[in-house]
Amino acid sequence: MSPLLRRGGATNEPLAVRLAPGMLAALRDGAVPLAPGATDRADADTLEVAVVVPQFRRGSGGHKTIADLVRGLEALGHRLSLWVVDEEGRHGGASDADLRAQFHEFFGAMRADVARLHPAALSDRPVDVVVATGWQTVPAVLRLRGARSRAYLVQDHEPEFYATSVEREWAAWTYRQGLHAICASPWLASIVREEYGGSASSFDLGVDHDAYRTQAVHRREDLVLFYARAVTPRRAVPLGVLALEELHRRRPSVEIAHFGEARPLDVPYPARELGVLDPEGLAHAYNSATVGLVLSLTNPSLVPTEMLACGLPVVDLATPSMRATFGDGGPIALAPVDPVAIADAIETLLDDLLARAERTRDGLALAAERSWAAASRQVETGLRDAMRGS
Repeated sequence: MSPLLRRGGATNEPLAVRLAPGMLAALRDGAVPLAPGATDRADADTLEVAVVVPQFRRGSGGHKTIADLVRGLEALGHRLSLWVVDEEGRHGGASDADLRAQFHEFFGAMRADVARLHPAALSDRPVDVVVATGWQTVPAVLRLRGARSRAYLVQDHEPEFYATSVEREWAAWTYRQGLHAICASPWLASIVREEYGGSASSFDLGVDHDAYRTQAVHRREDLVLFYARAVTPRRAVPLGVLALEELHRRRPSVEIAHFGEARPLDVPYPARELGVLDPEGLAHAYNSATVGLVLSLTNPSLVPTEMLACGLPVVDLATPSMRATFGDGGPIALAPVDPVAIADAIETLLDDLLARAERTRDGLALAAERSWAAASRQVETGLRDAMRGS
C-alpha cells in the first residue's frame, strides 16, 4: 500500500480534518436574519460589540492587535465581549474562566469577557455588531442569531496564506458574504472592494508607545536585526537569508541577529539567535541595532512601525501593500523582491550616516501618528458604517 494511503502512520490514528464551525450550514443555508434596529443604533454613544476570534497561542500578533483594539474601543465607552472559535481543538476542555485568564495573560487585561462560542451566545440580548476576525470565524458569525449587524476585521489577505486548496477558496468566499470589512491598511481595503466587490474601510495599525520608544542605550553601527519568523511564509525568510548571505559575503564584520522564531535557523552565515522576545526585549534590540530587516509579502507587519518608533531604520519589500501603506519615498527603505537588491539597500544604510538619520527622523514622525487610540477610533467608524449598511 502506498504510504499516502495509510491511516495515521505508525500510530494508526485517523488524520483530523479541520473544518470551520458552521461552514456547511453557511454554504447550504446562508446567513441567518439580522435583528432589527441597526440603523437606529448606529450613532449610539455606547455600542454592544461581540468579537469572534480563532483559537490563540502566546505571541500571536493578530490576537494582540484585536486585544489592543478592544481596549481602545472600551476606552471610547463601548461594551465588548470575546468569543473563541476553536476548530483546531487547541484549547481542549478549557473552561471559559480558563480561556479568559489565558487570553488576558497572553495579550493583556481588558474588561471584555472571554468565552467559547456556542450557537446561543448572543441570545440574551441583541448586540449591535458581531465581528468576525479571521476567515474561519465567518461561517459561525453568519449563523449567529442575536446581532443587529455584522462586520469583518480583516488583518491580511488570507487567501494568500494557502497554496491551491479549498481553504484558499473558502478564505476568498468570506469576503463576498456582505460583511463590511474593516481592514488593517488602505491596500487591504482596496483588495476587498476591487477584487471581491465588498464594502470596506481601513485603519492604521497602532504602536504601543509605552513599550516602543527611543531609549538611552548605545546604538551599534554594525548590527542588522532580521525578523526571521520562518513559520510564517509571508515573512519571506528564505529571501532574507539569501540577502544576508550576500551581505555577509561583502561585509563579514557586520553582525547579524535573528528574532521572532523559537528555533534557531540553519543559515550560511554566523548569526545570533534572539528567539521570541517580549516587548521589553524587542524595544532594547530595536534601540541597539543599526538596520532592521522585515519582509512583507502581503499586508505590513506590526514590526516595521514598532522599529521606527524606536528610531531604527527599516528595509522592507517594495510590494503593493508596502508602497500603498508607506509610500515609495516614505520612512522605510523599500527594495525589490530580490536578495541582491535587499543587500544593496541594507549596505546603503550601513554606509550612509546621513541617510540613516533621515530615515530615523521620518520614521519617528510617522510612528508618532500611529497609536491604538487612533486605530480604535478608525475601527469605531467602521463599526458604525457596518450598522448603517445593514
